[in-house]
Amino acid sequence: MSIGSTLHLARTLRLGLLTAALSCFSLAGIANAQETIRAISAFPKSLAFSESFQGFVDLVNEKGKGVVQISYAGGPEMFPPNQQVDAVRRGVIDMQYGPATYYLGTMPEADAWVGSTVTAAEGREKGGFEIMQQAFAEKLGVKLLAHLDSGVQFYIYTIKEPKRTEDGGVDLDGMRIRSQPIYNSFFEALGAIPVSVPVPDVYTGLERSTFDGAGWPIIGIRDLSWDKFLRYRIDPGFFQADLAVVINPAKWESLSEEAKAVISEAAVEYEKISYDNFQRMAEEITKQVQEDGMEIIQIEGEAAEKYLDLAYDSAWDRLKQSGSKYYDALRKAYYTR
Repeated sequence: MSIGSTLHLARTLRLGLLTAALSCFSLAGIANAQETIRAISAFPKSLAFSESFQGFVDLVNEKGKGVVQISYAGGPEMFPPNQQVDAVRRGVIDMQYGPATYYLGTMPEADAWVGSTVTAAEGREKGGFEIMQQAFAEKLGVKLLAHLDSGVQFYIYTIKEPKRTEDGGVDLDGMRIRSQPIYNSFFEALGAIPVSVPVPDVYTGLERSTFDGAGWPIIGIRDLSWDKFLRYRIDPGFFQADLAVVINPAKWESLSEEAKAVISEAAVEYEKISYDNFQRMAEEITKQVQEDGMEIIQIEGEAAEKYLDLAYDSAWDRLKQSGSKYYDALRKAYYTR
């Protein structure tokens, strides 16, 4: 082989190796372009709320193909629900979905969502979401991305028919009602005795008549089979769901601007979708439980206004008493009664 041929072959080999190297680099760039976020939920995957979060995950994954994907890793079996946000703060997990009121003692501003009378979308438009982002960052050390499933109201359910008052209200004096911190003071104002029972133990408590009723949103009442024992629902509904999607701040900052845009746009879009979904679901479940024999105890007129005032005032008074610097702005953004 001539020297010229040898040099030509060497140049060809070098060019081939360079081309191969560039191809590998390009493929690696493509592979690394899609970022992954590991997420968990405060609820078992079988519950309607977790199914709603799955809808948010699916929306992000659809919009974020090739850019960002959320891996829904599990629920309370991974971390206790009231410790999940701390796991996000520490970076053990990237994203979490669950009630903000699990952290009411640290972040009293969660009561603004409990006592809200507007949708999540309306709260955003009025500047409330930005204020809540500040509270989540300052008090919990996480970045708030979305307020999902707004509009899901709570009700008081009883095993036996509650007595009525002369003005058309309900008399719960002395009744033991399964409760949680967000409505303890409301129940007490109605004369009831709040009883703290973990969700997994409520079914047995109802079965044994350990207590006389429970406070809970209509969503999930059938999933948990509590409707087997709770035969009366007191209307109107009060409060609304306080379900947040949060992410570790360092993880958020590590994402590309394109990935951030995908998630932010999906959050705004899914807040509206989840609201509409749960309104339809609440209507369907109400119809189903009535067909199964549950009776609606309807409070009307001035008695209903008094009932709702007791409920909403309990949340806003609690937030005011906490000394939150955001009280006035949050009330203006989220409360319209």
